[in-house]
This record gives sequence, structure tokens and C-alpha cells, in this order.
Amino acid sequence: MLDRYGREIDYMRISVTDRCNLRCRYCMPEPIDALGHGEILRYEEILRICRAASELGVRKFKVTGGEPLVRADCVSFIAALKRQSGTEQVTLTTNGLLLGKNLDALAAAGLDGINISLDSLNAERYTRISGHPEGGELLKRIMQAVEDACAMGLRTKLNAVLLEETEEDAPELAAIAEELPVDVRFIELMPIGFGTAMRRVSPDDILSALRKRWPDLAPTDERRGNGPAHYYKSDLLLGRIGFIDAVSHKFCADCNRIRLTSAGQLKPCLCYADSADLRALIRGGCTDDELREALKISIYNKPRAHCFDTCAAVTERHAMSQIGG
Repeated sequence: MLDRYGREIDYMRISVTDRCNLRCRYCMPEPIDALGHGEILRYEEILRICRAASELGVRKFKVTGGEPLVRADCVSFIAALKRQSGTEQVTLTTNGLLLGKNLDALAAAGLDGINISLDSLNAERYTRISGHPEGGELLKRIMQAVEDACAMGLRTKLNAVLLEETEEDAPELAAIAEELPVDVRFIELMPIGFGTAMRRVSPDDILSALRKRWPDLAPTDERRGNGPAHYYKSDLLLGRIGFIDAVSHKFCADCNRIRLTSAGQLKPCLCYADSADLRALIRGGCTDDELREALKISIYNKPRAHCFDTCAAVTERHAMSQIGG
């Protein structure tokens, strides 16, 4: 389906929970009141929304959280979504802590790819950022899961939020792509939730630092996912280096996504509070036609662009874990 600006919207990010087993300082550094069991969408409700979205042209789905694997039966939900008519692709974003024990089941479910959040390979800094006292042990577990996913042939990407204290870690993180066929992506901090008060690191500065190690890093127009990342290649890398720099390099003209929160709010744009309450609609007994019409209206009215470059105009006040990172 096209929105009013002619963009084809074919990608939905689905948050299945607002809970997480880490306390990353840019996302959920302090306890946030979690939604009650009855407040989050049931899996059958999410599948119904996805069916309606598929009928409007949405074919690709990303399962997120919070941390999606902390919700019981998440893998079974992924399998059901993958089987559903109209679904072309299902991928998962995870912090990797529970990935190892779920890899076989995820592969059997037909998962098409995994994005693993990993901000540093330095044990001390990872411990401080993640809020987990055993950061060093977690890093070993996550890297083992990365290696196992690659060995299984699952398309794997690593996502690192650019933070002031991890700026020097970027080359070491990117070097994982020398040894494994993974894409390492650096994500510019967005002024949402706890990230609002933190200093942003320039992606251009990181690229300059990476080029000191890989002088032949060059842009590539390869399509390596459904999102807005742009990539660089080097003859010395098995994977690619990517950047998602929403603030400094707007990509709104090509935005193809909508977001469904775990509470059933359909968000056409991350930085605005505007949303369609699909949970209320479904639990109020709506027909499939009414659900599809609500989706259609929300997609059509998707804003032209975000306003992260003018923080005062951002109306979204929830943390990223509550929206769906």
C-alpha cells in the first residue's frame, strides 16, 4: 500500500513485549512499570493484525521487544507468522542472551535473519552499558551465539548504538566482519526516551576511524535488509559495515515501515505519539474489514518525515522498550 506521499509501506516491526533481561542505559537503565499480562496483545491478536496488514501489502515483519525471547512461546509465534499467508520474511532483533538455546528452534521455524544488539566487546564497558554485573560472561555467550548462527547459515547482523564511551570500540566491533560473514551496523542515538539526555556521536567520525583500518571501505548500493541502513564494503571483510543515521542523514523519503507496540498501538512514525489503538478495536469486537480500514488510514496518514533534528517537536514520550526498538 502507498501512503499519501507515494511511499510503499511493506514492512512492520512488531514488539511482542516491553520487558527485557538487560538494563541498557540508553534504553531502560532503571525499572519501568511493565505492562500487565492483559495489557499486551495476545499472539492470536498480533497474527490477526499481521493478516490484515498483509492484505494491504505488508509482507516483511521484524519481531522485537523489549527482548522478544523473554516472552514465552515467542519461537512458536514466529513459526506461526512465517506460515501465515502473505508473509514473505520474518526476522528477529535480540540482545542475544537467550539466543543460543533457541537457535535450532528458530531455524526450524523458518526465521530469515537475526539482528543482535552488541554495543561493545570490552567487558567493563559492556557491563556498565548493559547494567548486568556479569557482562564479561554475557559477551562470551553472545559471541558464541553469533558464531553458531553463522555456522547454521542464518543471516546475522550486529547492531551497535553509537555512544560516547564506546566510540573507540567501533573498529574492534567492525573487525568481527573480518572473521565472520556478518554485517556490523552502527546506529546513531535517537532523541527518544533515555537517549534524549545523552550526547550523540557522529557517524561520520566513526566512518573516518574505520577507514584508518580499512582504507578501501567504499559505499555499496547492495540491498541487505528491509530497513534504512546504508553499507560499505572492503576486500578485507567477509561482511559489510552499515550505518543507520536517522538524525544526521534523514532517510524519511524512503521509509517503508510501521510499528506495532506490545500494547497494540500502531505507530506510523517513531518520533510522534500519534497511533491507532488496534487493541481496543480488536477487543471491542471489530470485523476484519474494520481492522483493515484502521490500518489503511494509519498507513495513508504516515507523516512525511520525523523531527529528530528539532527535539522540541518530538511528541513521543515513551522509552524505546515500550515502543519497540
